[in-house]
Amino acid sequence: MAEGLLRQKLADAGVDARVHSAGLYEDGRPASDDGIAVMADRGIDTSQHRSRRMTAEMLSGADLIIGMAREHVREAVLTAPDIWTRTYTLKELVRRGNDVGPRAAGQSLDEWLPKVHAGRTRNELLGSSEADDVADPIGQPRAVYERTADELDRLTTRLTTLIRGA
Repeated sequence: MAEGLLRQKLADAGVDARVHSAGLYEDGRPASDDGIAVMADRGIDTSQHRSRRMTAEMLSGADLIIGMAREHVREAVLTAPDIWTRTYTLKELVRRGNDVGPRAAGQSLDEWLPKVHAGRTRNELLGSSEADDVADPIGQPRAVYERTADELDRLTTRLTTLIRGA
Protein backbone atom coordinates (compact mmCIF):
# COMPACT_ATOMS: atom_id res chain seq x y z
CA MET A 1 0.00 0.00 0.00
CA ALA A 2 2.75 2.45 0.93
CA GLU A 3 4.60 1.82 -2.33
CA GLY A 4 1.53 2.65 -4.42
CA LEU A 5 0.62 5.71 -2.39
CA LEU A 6 4.14 7.14 -2.34
CA ARG A 7 4.68 6.51 -6.05
CA GLN A 8 1.42 8.30 -6.89
CA LYS A 9 2.03 11.25 -4.56
CA LEU A 10 5.60 11.82 -5.76
CA ALA A 11 4.49 11.64 -9.40
CA ASP A 12 1.61 14.05 -8.75
CA ALA A 13 4.07 16.45 -7.09
CA GLY A 14 6.42 16.27 -10.07
CA VAL A 15 9.17 14.49 -8.13
CA ASP A 16 11.16 12.18 -10.38
CA ALA A 17 11.61 9.06 -8.25
CA ARG A 18 11.59 5.32 -8.60
CA VAL A 19 9.68 3.64 -5.79
CA HIS A 20 10.08 -0.08 -5.17
CA SER A 21 8.88 -2.37 -2.44
CA ALA A 22 10.82 -5.14 -0.73
CA GLY A 23 10.60 -6.68 2.68
CA LEU A 24 11.06 -9.73 4.81
CA TYR A 25 8.71 -12.13 2.99
CA GLU A 26 9.87 -14.51 0.31
CA ASP A 27 9.53 -13.47 -3.32
CA GLY A 28 6.29 -13.85 -5.21
CA ARG A 29 3.50 -13.38 -2.65
CA PRO A 30 0.59 -11.35 -4.07
CA ALA A 31 -1.00 -8.48 -2.20
CA SER A 32 -3.98 -9.49 -0.08
CA ASP A 33 -7.47 -9.21 -1.55
CA ASP A 34 -8.45 -6.58 1.02
CA GLY A 35 -5.28 -4.61 0.38
CA ILE A 36 -5.93 -4.64 -3.37
CA ALA A 37 -9.56 -3.57 -2.86
CA VAL A 38 -8.70 -0.74 -0.45
CA MET A 39 -6.09 0.63 -2.82
CA ALA A 40 -8.43 0.27 -5.82
CA ASP A 41 -10.92 2.46 -3.92
CA ARG A 42 -8.16 5.09 -3.90
CA GLY A 43 -7.49 4.73 -7.62
CA ILE A 44 -4.29 2.72 -7.22
CA ASP A 45 -3.95 -0.69 -8.85
CA THR A 46 -1.85 -3.07 -6.74
CA SER A 47 -3.23 -6.26 -8.26
CA GLN A 48 0.08 -7.08 -9.96
CA HIS A 49 2.18 -6.52 -6.83
CA ARG A 50 4.35 -9.42 -5.71
CA SER A 51 6.53 -9.47 -2.63
CA ARG A 52 10.30 -9.28 -2.97
CA ARG A 53 12.78 -10.08 -0.24
CA MET A 54 15.23 -7.22 0.27
CA THR A 55 18.81 -7.88 -0.75
CA ALA A 56 22.08 -6.11 -0.03
CA GLU A 57 22.36 -5.17 -3.70
CA MET A 58 18.95 -3.46 -3.91
CA LEU A 59 19.47 -1.72 -0.57
CA SER A 60 22.95 -0.42 -1.41
CA GLY A 61 21.67 1.00 -4.69
CA ALA A 62 18.81 2.95 -3.10
CA ASP A 63 18.95 6.66 -2.30
CA LEU A 64 16.42 6.25 0.53
CA ILE A 65 15.11 3.13 2.27
CA ILE A 66 11.81 3.34 4.15
CA GLY A 67 10.51 0.56 6.36
CA MET A 68 7.07 0.26 7.84
CA ALA A 69 8.47 -0.91 11.18
CA ARG A 70 11.70 -0.88 13.14
CA GLU A 71 12.18 -4.59 12.40
CA HIS A 72 12.42 -3.74 8.68
CA VAL A 73 15.01 -1.03 9.31
CA ARG A 74 17.03 -3.34 11.57
CA GLU A 75 17.03 -6.09 8.94
CA ALA A 76 17.98 -3.66 6.18
CA VAL A 77 20.86 -2.16 8.16
CA LEU A 78 22.12 -5.62 9.15
CA THR A 79 21.96 -6.69 5.51
CA ALA A 80 23.81 -3.60 4.22
CA PRO A 81 25.41 -1.63 7.11
CA ASP A 82 26.46 1.29 4.87
CA ILE A 83 22.80 2.35 4.41
CA TRP A 84 22.21 3.36 8.05
CA THR A 85 22.10 7.11 7.38
CA ARG A 86 19.45 6.74 4.66
CA THR A 87 17.20 4.09 6.24
CA TYR A 88 14.19 5.01 8.38
CA THR A 89 10.72 3.89 9.28
CA LEU A 90 8.13 5.99 7.49
CA LYS A 91 6.91 7.51 10.74
CA GLU A 92 10.45 8.26 11.91
CA LEU A 93 11.38 9.90 8.60
CA VAL A 94 8.30 12.12 8.65
CA ARG A 95 8.84 13.05 12.32
CA ARG A 96 12.53 13.87 11.85
CA GLY A 97 11.82 15.59 8.53
CA ASN A 98 9.26 17.79 10.25
CA ASP A 99 11.90 18.69 12.84
CA VAL A 100 14.49 19.80 10.26
CA GLY A 101 12.04 21.10 7.70
CA PRO A 102 11.56 20.33 4.00
CA ARG A 103 14.43 20.20 1.54
CA ALA A 104 15.57 23.68 0.67
CA ALA A 105 15.54 24.94 -2.91
CA GLY A 106 18.48 23.36 -4.72
CA GLN A 107 19.23 20.98 -1.84
CA SER A 108 19.70 17.38 -2.91
CA LEU A 109 18.30 14.43 -1.04
CA ASP A 110 21.92 13.51 -0.23
CA GLU A 111 22.30 16.90 1.48
CA TRP A 112 18.96 16.77 3.31
CA LEU A 113 19.16 13.25 4.74
CA PRO A 114 22.22 13.89 6.97
CA LYS A 115 20.25 16.70 8.63
CA VAL A 116 17.36 14.28 9.21
CA HIS A 117 19.80 11.66 10.53
CA ALA A 118 21.65 14.01 12.94
CA GLY A 119 21.61 12.79 16.55
CA ARG A 120 20.12 9.42 15.66
CA THR A 121 21.38 6.28 17.42
CA ARG A 122 21.06 2.62 16.54
CA ASN A 123 19.55 1.98 19.98
CA GLU A 124 16.43 3.72 18.69
CA LEU A 125 15.82 0.66 16.49
CA LEU A 126 15.46 -1.72 19.44
CA GLY A 127 12.07 -3.27 20.05
CA SER A 128 8.93 -1.99 18.45
CA SER A 129 7.22 1.35 18.89
CA GLU A 130 3.85 2.81 17.97
CA ALA A 131 5.75 6.06 17.41
CA ASP A 132 7.79 4.41 14.64
CA ASP A 133 5.86 1.36 13.41
CA VAL A 134 2.92 1.22 11.02
CA ALA A 135 0.88 -1.81 12.09
CA ASP A 136 0.70 -4.56 9.47
CA PRO A 137 -2.94 -5.27 8.56
CA ILE A 138 -2.24 -8.77 7.15
CA GLY A 139 -4.91 -11.19 8.33
CA GLN A 140 -7.08 -8.43 9.81
CA PRO A 141 -10.56 -7.35 8.67
CA ARG A 142 -10.92 -4.89 5.81
CA ALA A 143 -11.61 -2.05 8.26
CA VAL A 144 -8.05 -2.42 9.54
CA TYR A 145 -6.74 -2.15 5.98
CA GLU A 146 -8.79 1.03 5.58
CA ARG A 147 -7.29 2.54 8.74
CA THR A 148 -3.79 1.55 7.66
CA ALA A 149 -4.34 3.05 4.21
CA ASP A 150 -5.57 6.29 5.83
CA GLU A 151 -2.47 6.42 8.03
CA LEU A 152 -0.18 5.70 5.08
CA ASP A 153 -1.97 8.32 3.00
CA ARG A 154 -1.31 11.00 5.64
CA LEU A 155 2.31 9.94 6.10
CA THR A 156 3.14 9.71 2.39
CA THR A 157 1.47 13.06 1.75
CA ARG A 158 3.65 14.71 4.39
CA LEU A 159 6.78 12.88 3.22
CA THR A 160 6.14 14.05 -0.34
CA THR A 161 5.93 17.63 0.87
CA LEU A 162 9.19 17.25 2.80
CA ILE A 163 11.02 15.64 -0.13
CA ARG A 164 9.63 18.01 -2.74
CA GLY A 165 10.77 20.89 -0.58
CA ALA A 166 10.78 24.53 -1.55
